[in-house]
Amino acid sequence: MSETIAFKPESLAQVHKIIARYPEGRQKSALLPVLHLAQKEFGGWLDVPVMDYVAELLSIKPIEVYEVATFYTMFNMKPVGKYVLEVCRTGPCMVCGSEKILDHIRTKLNIKDGETTEDGMFTLKPAECLGACGYAPMLQLGKFFHENLTIEKVDEILDLCRQGQVAID
Repeated sequence: MSETIAFKPESLAQVHKIIARYPEGRQKSALLPVLHLAQKEFGGWLDVPVMDYVAELLSIKPIEVYEVATFYTMFNMKPVGKYVLEVCRTGPCMVCGSEKILDHIRTKLNIKDGETTEDGMFTLKPAECLGACGYAPMLQLGKFFHENLTIEKVDEILDLCRQGQVAID
């Protein structure tokens, strides 16, 4: 027997508030913020039944949700760790050492790109341009940027995460 997918009442009220921002018949415009809510509420990733539920709420086809969710890297299509390390790997960050940072994280956490540590704590997610080129190399951790990275700064961030002292929301 499968579990019923449903937002908590307070989240559903927020969904209806978001939908109400848009003219009648334009509820698809609410898709991105509703997907963010869904990802946060349903375990940090978007499983097919969750995306189907969002489609139903917005009265759109499931494929319309899948197309958007799989296009944007901010949405996770499989379970992720508590801390998702999104390391920028485009031009300016690479020139300033992001590949060295990525290699260090891979080695230190014993994971490959897209993998999660055995303890479920960290997921490594190389990212395309995070828009902070002047502060390269950088990584995004939740809603926050960590810039001008060095191996030492990365080690400090990982240690603080392990201690539960890093904000992600």
